[in-house]
Amino acid sequence: MKTVSVVIPVYKVEKYIAATVQSVLAQTYKNFELLIVDDGSPDRSIEICQKFTDPRLKIIRQENQGVSAARNTGIRYAQGKYLAFLDGDDLWLPEKLEKHILHLENFPNVGVSFSRSAFIDETGKPLNLYQMPKLNEITPDLIFCRNPIGNGSAPVIRREVLKSIKFEDSFSGKAEPCYFDPRLHHFEDVECWLRIALKTNWEVEGIPEALTLYRVNLKGASTNISKQLEDLEKVIEKTRAYAPELVERCANRARAYELRFLARRSVSLRNGKAAVELAHRALATHWRIFIEEPRRTLLTLGAAYSLCLFPQSFYRQIEEIALKITGAAQKRRILQEQPR
Repeated sequence: MKTVSVVIPVYKVEKYIAATVQSVLAQTYKNFELLIVDDGSPDRSIEICQKFTDPRLKIIRQENQGVSAARNTGIRYAQGKYLAFLDGDDLWLPEKLEKHILHLENFPNVGVSFSRSAFIDETGKPLNLYQMPKLNEITPDLIFCRNPIGNGSAPVIRREVLKSIKFEDSFSGKAEPCYFDPRLHHFEDVECWLRIALKTNWEVEGIPEALTLYRVNLKGASTNISKQLEDLEKVIEKTRAYAPELVERCANRARAYELRFLARRSVSLRNGKAAVELAHRALATHWRIFIEEPRRTLLTLGAAYSLCLFPQSFYRQIEEIALKITGAAQKRRILQEQPR
């Protein structure tokens, strides 16, 4: 059995970290090391981690530098043939590692294996909604515009893949090998996956099960719209330096899809005015999203305008029905596509 190094960056996750760690320790695939990277967390997160006595768990400390730097630190300490990343508020199903390692062992051309994700709320309750990305024939264009991997807790990656995209950076004050860009606080995943797709011959491929439980935290960093858009521009400019054709072809599409996502995020935050504005900006940036993904674009516009025009109580009823229908359809598709 090949060793897997699981890296969990920890910063202000005391409400969730015990369940996150337990979801790793409960894996059916037992040959792993669990590297907890204390990113200068000021709360009780590390104190909670110290209560676990499993010898596979190690705690590494650093000053607060952000999730990318914490992952980089974990990779430098990692001993495994494969590496997996888990955010401190997300969870894995028990068979997560086992299924990814089987996938990677059976397909030696695949360097990054990812899964679908199921959404949970802040209390861990299933929302019965799923990330449903394309699972194969993953191109740089798709990664740039739609990020099929979905989140940083979804993939398991061969060590050789990360070695092949390593670069030096002095973000911490001294030159160190980096894999994720420590200067990014949003889109650090997309930027890393892009480098893998553009600079290596490794394939990126998904498996149909929803093996990651992704926590929707509307109060978290993912709600900071202006900073997300700023980091997207940083990724665009960084990619332009070595893949100008991709940027020329896809930059506005990437901006439009992100603006549409942020419009949906604003709907979740019950900010109808911002949702309408962001949806309009998405269409102005790349109107072809109406042709490329008409259903999702129309639903986003409909939700944004409904939130502005209808009473909150009536809107909530419409939203509840729509989410139930969507979730049921997604679950049926996942069940149909799972191997028998």
